[in-house]
Amino acid sequence: MRILDFGSLNYDYVYGVDHVAVAGETISSYNMEVFCGGKGLNQAIAAARAGAEVYMAGLVGEDGQLLMDICKRNGVDSSFIRKVPGISGHAIIQVDKEGQNSILLYGGSNQQMTREYIDDVLGQFGCGDILLIQNEINLLDYIIDKASENGMRIYLNPSPYNEKIKSCDLSKISVLLINEIEGGQISGERDYDKMLDVMQEKYPETDLMLTLGEKGAVYCCRGKRYRQDIYKVKAVDTTAAGDTFTGYFAALMQEKIPVQEVLAMCAGAAAIAVSRKGAANSIPIRDEVNKFCLHK
Repeated sequence: MRILDFGSLNYDYVYGVDHVAVAGETISSYNMEVFCGGKGLNQAIAAARAGAEVYMAGLVGEDGQLLMDICKRNGVDSSFIRKVPGISGHAIIQVDKEGQNSILLYGGSNQQMTREYIDDVLGQFGCGDILLIQNEINLLDYIIDKASENGMRIYLNPSPYNEKIKSCDLSKISVLLINEIEGGQISGERDYDKMLDVMQEKYPETDLMLTLGEKGAVYCCRGKRYRQDIYKVKAVDTTAAGDTFTGYFAALMQEKIPVQEVLAMCAGAAAIAVSRKGAANSIPIRDEVNKFCLHK
C-alpha cells in the first residue's frame, strides 16, 4: 500500500532564545540554524523512516533543491515535486530553553497549487492508496474531493487550523489527526472525552487520533478508545513531535500490528524526535524506535 503525502516543504529558520517573545518585545537569540521542514515533508520522512512506501507531492521555489534532495536521501519518492518561480515556503521558529517553540509560517510556493497539477498527481493513485495531507497548502478542499472520488483513504492533519478547514468535507476523511487545540476548535469542547464524543457523532465514519501533549494521546476507532501515555525525555526541540507521531501512525496502521503497539511506537518516535534539534533531521528510523520502546 502506497502513501501519497500531498503537502508543504519548507526551510525552517530556528532561533534559540531564552524565552519566546511576547507582543511588543524585542529579544536576542543566542544561535540560529537552518533545517528542512514543513508538515508535509516532516510527515513524509517520518512515514518513510517507519518503513512505508512514500511519495511526496508539493511545490518548491527556485531555492528548493535541498528540499527535494532530503526526500531522496530518506527514501521518499520525489518525482511528483515540482519547482515553480519564486521562493519556497519557510518558517521562523523560536525555541526556548525548555524546548518549547513558537512558529511564524510563510507559505511561498506551497500556496501555488493548481487544479491541473493536483489532477495530474492524484491521477496516478487510487483505491488502496493512502493520502496524507495537512493544512499548509492551498486547494485543500479540492484535493480531498478528488482523492475521495478516486477511492483513496484520506488521513488529514488539519494544522494549522483556520477558515480553510471549514470549506473541507470532513465526512470524506478516513482518519482525522488533531491535537487538543484543534479538537477544541472543531468540537467547541475543552474536555477531550467530550471533544471525541462530539466529533464521533458528527463524523461517525471517521477515526480520530487526538494528541494531548504531556497527557499522551487517544485513538478512537469503531467505538473503542485506546489511550497512550508519553515517554518522558528531556525536550530539546518540540517542532517535529506531532509530525513524527502522525507519519509513524500513517505508516504503522497499514501493517498488521495491534493498535496499542502502534500507539506506543508513535509515542516513542515522537519522544526521540523532541530530544533532538531540528525538524526533518530529528525524526528517528524504525530500528531506533524499536530499541527505545523495548527498554521502556
